[in-house]
Amino acid sequence: METESVSQFSTERGQRADAIVEAAGRLFFAPGSARVSMDDLARELGMSKKTIYRHFPDRRSLLTAVLDRQFGAVEATLAAATEETEGRPFGVRVQGFLLAAGSELGRIGAAQLTLGRGDVMLRHYVEQRLDAVVYGRLDELFREGHRQGLLPMPPELLSEITRGAVERLLTSRLPHELDRTAADLLRAAVDTVLHGAIRPAHPDDEGREAVTPAARDDEQDDEQEVGS
Repeated sequence: METESVSQFSTERGQRADAIVEAAGRLFFAPGSARVSMDDLARELGMSKKTIYRHFPDRRSLLTAVLDRQFGAVEATLAAATEETEGRPFGVRVQGFLLAAGSELGRIGAAQLTLGRGDVMLRHYVEQRLDAVVYGRLDELFREGHRQGLLPMPPELLSEITRGAVERLLTSRLPHELDRTAADLLRAAVDTVLHGAIRPAHPDDEGREAVTPAARDDEQDDEQEVGS
């Protein structure tokens, strides 16, 4: 009987902690939200701050728990995207991975947090999780493409270019100005980068050279004058 009471208490405590983390995630990462206080969270949950602090001693520990849950969802989404594109052309695999990552990171505002929201320790924590969950996997995907001879450029360079595009688009006003989602613009950026980075899949394409734009008429006239 005593064991059942302890087990029930433990279950209820876990459920309450989950409810706190879920509510905190909704408030902390709501689009356009300002800094959310523990008082705001207590009102949202209909409980006292004392009860919240019984589960999470400070705001940092609560936000860390929120981030753990959010990055767990990101990891699950990326795993599903990877599985869905398994066996397909390399460019399709990279694109599927990046679009899934961009959508998830845009949803939780992870890039914004690394660039200024929250305290220094939390920013470092987010950077570590981004490296482990997103960019570490992306780096490995690019290295795999390089080993297979599909990427002539150094995979490290392509990783830096792509990472910069992801984080810039998530913090830029460009999606709003163009009335497009960050994921849409990321798709276009990835298509552009990969079009030039990935070797042609067909042997017939190997001999094709990049087309150099012809000089304008006025430039040609200048060259003739110099040569005369």
